[in-house]
Amino acid sequence: MFITQALAAEEAHSAGGVFPPFDPATFASQILWLVITFGVFYMIMSRVIIPRLSGILEVRHDRISRDLDETERLKNEADAAHAAYEHELAEAKKNAHSIALEATDKAKAESSAAREKIEAGLAEKMTEAEARIAGIKAKAMAEVGTIANDTTSEIVKALIGGTLTKAEITKAVSSSVK
Repeated sequence: MFITQALAAEEAHSAGGVFPPFDPATFASQILWLVITFGVFYMIMSRVIIPRLSGILEVRHDRISRDLDETERLKNEADAAHAAYEHELAEAKKNAHSIALEATDKAKAESSAAREKIEAGLAEKMTEAEARIAGIKAKAMAEVGTIANDTTSEIVKALIGGTLTKAEITKAVSSSVK
């Protein structure tokens, strides 16, 4: 009945040129349909769409939470691996340093031993050379008298033109050496 009155009012006003939603005679039917439509949409939203959205949001929240937990676990593993790497690197550096020191000490010891061996060989050669020099010097000193006598004899011959006896030359040379 109410609907038929609205239709009759609509026909009456359609001739008058008023836009139906703005016609005060149709306000009641418009409000009734608005309430019914709103109620149906509210029921659909509250019973179907909102629970589905809530489920989707909860699933996403759970997934994000799991992903964050997994990320935290992986970060902790990465930090632990990094710490182990740093520790191993420090150990390797320490070992390399000790190996380098050991090699340096070994090389120093070897070079010191080689130097001492060479120095000992050189000292032995120096001793031998000094002994030879001393022998040569002693031999030369032994022959100095003979050389001096011969030289003096030759000088006297050249300057004076005469000869002296060996005894006179030896006496003259030995008196000048003292």
